[in-house]
Amino acid sequence: MNETLLQGFEWYLPADGLFWKKVKELAPSFRHMGITGIWLPPAYKGSAGADDVGYGVYDMYDLGEFDQKGTVRTKYGTKQEYLSAVHALQKEGIAVIADIVMNHRMGGDEKEVISAAEENGCDRTADVSCDQKITAWTKFTFPGRKGKYDPFVWDHTCFDGTDWDENVHHAAVYRFHGKTWDEDVDPDNGNYDYLMGCDLDLSSAKVQEEMKQWGHWYMDTVHPDALRLDAVKHMSWHFVEDWINDMRSYAGKDLWAVGEYWNGDLSRLLAYLGNNHRCMSLFDVCLHYKLQQASSSNGDVDLSTLFDNTLVSADPMHAVTFVDNHDTQPGQALESFVQGWFKQAAYACILLREAGLPCVFWGDLYGIPHDRIPAVRGLARLIKLREQYGYGKQDDYLDDRDCIGWVRHGDEEHPDGYAVVLTDRDASAKCMHAGCEHAGEIYIDILENCHDKVTVNQDGNAIFPVEAGSVSVWMPEKCSQDLLHIAL
Repeated sequence: MNETLLQGFEWYLPADGLFWKKVKELAPSFRHMGITGIWLPPAYKGSAGADDVGYGVYDMYDLGEFDQKGTVRTKYGTKQEYLSAVHALQKEGIAVIADIVMNHRMGGDEKEVISAAEENGCDRTADVSCDQKITAWTKFTFPGRKGKYDPFVWDHTCFDGTDWDENVHHAAVYRFHGKTWDEDVDPDNGNYDYLMGCDLDLSSAKVQEEMKQWGHWYMDTVHPDALRLDAVKHMSWHFVEDWINDMRSYAGKDLWAVGEYWNGDLSRLLAYLGNNHRCMSLFDVCLHYKLQQASSSNGDVDLSTLFDNTLVSADPMHAVTFVDNHDTQPGQALESFVQGWFKQAAYACILLREAGLPCVFWGDLYGIPHDRIPAVRGLARLIKLREQYGYGKQDDYLDDRDCIGWVRHGDEEHPDGYAVVLTDRDASAKCMHAGCEHAGEIYIDILENCHDKVTVNQDGNAIFPVEAGSVSVWMPEKCSQDLLHIAL
């Protein structure tokens, strides 16, 4: 069966503590829709308490169980509700992908006076000051948890640096005395080890051991099926590879993992995969930017090169394709949202092609009320179409800068394929070979963008039309009824 992932959240979900309950209730509908894996948001307590999306990591052992940061529950609910949601998904045969954030800590419980040098923000290899005394929130004692599950106390020796001097209320990148940034990280800004908060010293033996101990506890507590690793470009790739291998050994299974390495340069993604002996997949940031550019160029992008220099073309076995995510949505740090008029076409490009593992965004499936952005029309149909018909040989017709297409021919178990045609300019049409076995059959556009019907000729060819700035997915009319029952 074709796999399709769902990023099961967006940034502006209500902070009402009801989300884990909602996920549990929706679990059967995810399975019916054709979702095979769901990436849940970080489940542990963040520094912003009940409002924290999960990336401002405070206590990774607090899954909504302890009164810390002004709340027992997290933004999404309590620990028991989280575990219940995980169980409900797994009961439906849906793999649970846990979001793991190991780069930083935020919201320390106590201050420490530390000797540190201020770094050049654009070149982390250059100091702009000598060592000076700063006051930083670097001690994490977790008073609400009182040592339950793990007595480890984090202090400044566990970190390479921070971004705030409490004594003078000054924001800067500070590297602690005697510490060096990890070398095996992304080279942007000279060295991109530091991202935010208190940066974990991943070269420290006690930090490495603590992260493994936490991982073992999390595996025993949650039993996730797969892992999504946040901000891997900022973390030692030696550490990441070692940690993943340790989790697989402890779990006794080959846990699938995907990393967020946010860089649109394909060579950087391939180098990272090579360094890590391809122990994980990566999100195809290159394709995301191509889709975003296509949606923003007023038809001036050459669609025939849409998949060139993307991870899904270079290494399809390790590419997780996506259109948007919580970081690219409006108002977020990596905002690069694919414009609405092109969203259907963009999803056709990741869901209906042979290569890559597609990940659908919650905000595209259900809308983003915060910004009054509606759900992508027809997305549920595309997901189901992939599940039922996305099989067999693929023939590409990527031969025109303004109108491209491809055909999936099906296989023995799924004999009826489909034809996709899309354009970023004027209405057009493409002659493509559906297959001699379909001669005389009538095809319709399952997205209902084109209301004409197409008949395949005796040679197995047909001219498939597409409306201006649109996408059409043509399939045999005889096979379409189940899909047409799915609301657009």
